[in-house]
Amino acid sequence: MAEECTHDCSTCGANCSSRQEPQDMTEPLNPYSSVKKVIGIVSGKGGVGKSTVTSLMAVMFSRMGYHTAILDADITGPSIPKAFGIHEKAMGSEHGILPITTHSGIDMMSINLLLENEADPVIWRGPILAGAVKQFWTDVIWKDVDYMFVDMPPGTGDVPLTVFQSLPLDGIVVVTSPQDLVSMIVGKAVRMAQMMDVPILGIIENMSCYVCPDCGKKHYPFGESKLENVAKEYSLTILGRLPIDAACSLACDTGKIESVINPEAQEAAERLEALLSEKQ
Repeated sequence: MAEECTHDCSTCGANCSSRQEPQDMTEPLNPYSSVKKVIGIVSGKGGVGKSTVTSLMAVMFSRMGYHTAILDADITGPSIPKAFGIHEKAMGSEHGILPITTHSGIDMMSINLLLENEADPVIWRGPILAGAVKQFWTDVIWKDVDYMFVDMPPGTGDVPLTVFQSLPLDGIVVVTSPQDLVSMIVGKAVRMAQMMDVPILGIIENMSCYVCPDCGKKHYPFGESKLENVAKEYSLTILGRLPIDAACSLACDTGKIESVINPEAQEAAERLEALLSEKQ
C-alpha cells in the first residue's frame, strides 16, 4: 500500500495487494416483478416542479404505448398520488405489495398509499426513509413495466444516495428552473450522479416562461432562461422547456394529471425516449 493511499479504491488505478473492488449495492427486484428501464427524476433543490415533471413523463410515455410506473421516493413529501387522484390504499399478497394502478394504467407506489391518513407526516430518520425506498423496489410487485420513473426528494442526502446505490438506474433527468442560483444547484446534482457513476440523460427546465393566453407573448417571471449556459457548462442534453401552465397546475391539484395536453412535455418525452433507445 502506497504511503499516499486515500483508501478509496474507486478513484485509484493502482493494482496493490490491498485493493478492494467496489461492492455492488443494487437491491434485488421482487422475483415476481419485471422492470426494463429505471429513470430517476432529480433536482438539487425543492420547488422546481420535479414531481410534476415525473408525473408528466409517466403520462407521456404511457400515451406512447409503454407500460409505465412511478416509484415515489420522496417519502416525506409524497405528492404523486394527489396528482393522479389516488386515495385508495395499497394491498398485499403472499408475494409482495401490489401497486395502485391509475385510470390510464400507470402503476404507482407511494408512502401515502400505505399511511392510515394520507395527511399524516412521516417523521422518520434517514436510515428508515432509505429502507422504505428499498422496500418499494424489493417488496412491490411491478409487473411488465417498460419504464419506471423514480420521483426523488431534492438534494443529495440519504434517500437520493440510496436510490443511486440500490436501484439499477439507466440514467437520471435533472429538473431545474430559470433562476440565478440554478447553475450551482444543478452542479450539485450532476456531480453527485458523476460520483455515483450514474448516467445523466438530460435536463428539463420547468416554469421556463408564461405564455399570455390572449396575445401569445412570453413573459419570464423568474428571469430569462439560462438553460443553454447551464447545459453547456455541465455537458447536458436539453430535453425541453416546460412553460408555466395554469391548466396543468389545476390538473395536479384536482387529480387529473392524466388528462393534461402539454406539447412541450410530449416533445421532452420523445427526446428522452430517443436517448434511451440509443443506449440499448
